[in-house]
Amino acid sequence: MPMDFVNMHRKFGYNSRLITYYKNTLNFPEDISLHLPTHTGKLAKKWRDSKIQETPSYSVNKEELKYYSAKNPLESVYFSLRDFKNAKKINKAIKEFNLNEYDIYHFDGGMDLYRDCRFAISLKEKKKKIVCCYFGSDLRTRGIFKKMDEISDLNLTVEFDHLKLHKNINYIFFPFDESEFTPKPRNNSKLKIVHSPTNRHFKGTDKIIPIIDEIKNERQIEFLLLENLPRDKVLEIKSTCDIAIDQVGGESGGSGYGKNSLETLAMGISTVTEFSDDYLKFLGDNPFINSDISNLKNNLLKLIDNDTLRNDISKKGIEWIKNTHSFEAVNKSLLNLYSKYNIC
Repeated sequence: MPMDFVNMHRKFGYNSRLITYYKNTLNFPEDISLHLPTHTGKLAKKWRDSKIQETPSYSVNKEELKYYSAKNPLESVYFSLRDFKNAKKINKAIKEFNLNEYDIYHFDGGMDLYRDCRFAISLKEKKKKIVCCYFGSDLRTRGIFKKMDEISDLNLTVEFDHLKLHKNINYIFFPFDESEFTPKPRNNSKLKIVHSPTNRHFKGTDKIIPIIDEIKNERQIEFLLLENLPRDKVLEIKSTCDIAIDQVGGESGGSGYGKNSLETLAMGISTVTEFSDDYLKFLGDNPFINSDISNLKNNLLKLIDNDTLRNDISKKGIEWIKNTHSFEAVNKSLLNLYSKYNIC
């Protein structure tokens, strides 16, 4: 998603770069990678999973924002040592790529290159504009970096539930390049249903699978569970499918949709996901099949049994993406926010 913002900026003539801590493992497009060390292994995974699995403890009272704080002295020491160790590489990249010379800085997840936010603070002292963009679960589970929040000129989110978690945040549809996708004719002897979770806990995978097993006893379908695959392989497989399930019955990860769903809609695939009532009202007319665990089976059976319904959803989805998530639509919204908050 951050690279989509960069590509959108570039399409409209802006000089935009993406800096990442380390090269991703799923072959997503990248720009400048700092190649910082990242810990792997069972202990590191257990620590990360503990962060993800936490039940959010924030208050919905936006005057009581959940600010990040180290859970224990060991965590605080760890991040201080990490900043010290990484400083040489980070400062080298800042100099090599002239990272002090830009006008507007988007910090994904409200995170700086350093845990103590020293880079963003130095930019603010140079009268640069600071934008914090919240894309996923960090705001729910980790909280906000207080120093970053104090210097941010504009806060953006692509997650509806974040509107309840921050006193001054603006929703924006995330940019999506629909031109990368062309719907293909599908003549599967067995209808293919695809589910590609990045995290089973968030996506409700372990609740979805038993329902799929029930449907297999009643209809001729093929279920494709795609995990830990490179993005190009996932897209190749998804393009052959008839129905996609994004997230239903997930925990701690909010509700709604992400890039995964837009990819399937752009491919002309009927897409099932779960929304809260408030989120549905906020979105208005949309092409998704809103489902929870209690009605997932019935909704899937309706799609399986009705070719016309799937075709109608396919056309509606492609048009909806153009009107809400296209580079043109999102860039217009972003420029309006820049103007409103005196960013440019």
